[in-house]
Amino acid sequence: MTELNWRSLTLVMALPLAACSTGDTARYLIDAPAASGAETRVSVRSVELRDVSLPSHASGTSILVREADGALRPLGDAEWADDPERAVTGSLAQLLDERSTATVSAEPWPLLDGPSARLDVRIDKMLANASGVFEITGQAAVSAVDGSPRERVERFAIAVPITETSASAVTEAQGRALVALSDELIRLLR
Repeated sequence: MTELNWRSLTLVMALPLAACSTGDTARYLIDAPAASGAETRVSVRSVELRDVSLPSHASGTSILVREADGALRPLGDAEWADDPERAVTGSLAQLLDERSTATVSAEPWPLLDGPSARLDVRIDKMLANASGVFEITGQAAVSAVDGSPRERVERFAIAVPITETSASAVTEAQGRALVALSDELIRLLR
């Protein structure tokens, strides 16, 4: 009789959880398009990309759009499929590795021989605007481990057009914005 009661209790407890999950939420990857073209020569052989710092509005699972009144609102039932900080860090590390002559990996550095430089990216704003622009702003710092490149901190501002206010268009624009950001970061490593 006790076993039956535990099963009944388990079923009763699971019902509210099942009701919360409608399965209608679409999930989107934070991803950048594949690299094309030649690698850019940089002054370092290896770079450790520190975990990218995102603001609260960009670190949640909801895909937000800034409307004309300035309010940030979720874009329907669309959500990011992965933790945004992890996904942006991974996408940038991959882009930097593919688009430059340096070997790039996200922290922690996986090899016994340490990196030549460290790159710290802090994003202040990363969002789509209903006006048709996807923006990424913030600052990047390059610190030398073995003497090069020249250490510095620089601000960046990326803006790419969005074709429409839909989750797929926002995702595609974000990918293009990450490519543009990777080009800015490569310029810092030259």
